[in-house]
Amino acid sequence: MKLYKSDKIRFIMGLIIIFILYSCYYIFIAEQRDTAMLPRKLRHFISLLFTIAVYFAGTYHLGKLKVTWMATIWHVVHIGGLCIITSIGLFDWLFLEGKAIPRLSIFARTIQELLISPILYVAMGLLNKSLNTQSK
Repeated sequence: MKLYKSDKIRFIMGLIIIFILYSCYYIFIAEQRDTAMLPRKLRHFISLLFTIAVYFAGTYHLGKLKVTWMATIWHVVHIGGLCIITSIGLFDWLFLEGKAIPRLSIFARTIQELLISPILYVAMGLLNKSLNTQSK
């Protein structure tokens, strides 16, 4: 039994799921004043969980499409970004002892924003559409 009738519906469902995760993260975690009272390690862990959830949602929805290069780009960008922000987080936990470096924090948040936002997913869809149009 097929869950989706076409690749287009599968892609749109993936976009909706990523958009919901992105919205929930910013509404309930990133933009809340009370979040600042949470321990920094817990905030890092929550951010990492949301980023991994977006990665798995995109992997599930892009991995079943006929165009395999989209899933490959998705994996390379996300795994590379996750390695970078995990390294920054471990450096922060192990060596900074509670005193964050502002520029390093901004850099990590920027990478996390790229990974969690639906922009990469939409960009790959637009690129796929334009390449399919040109090849016909």
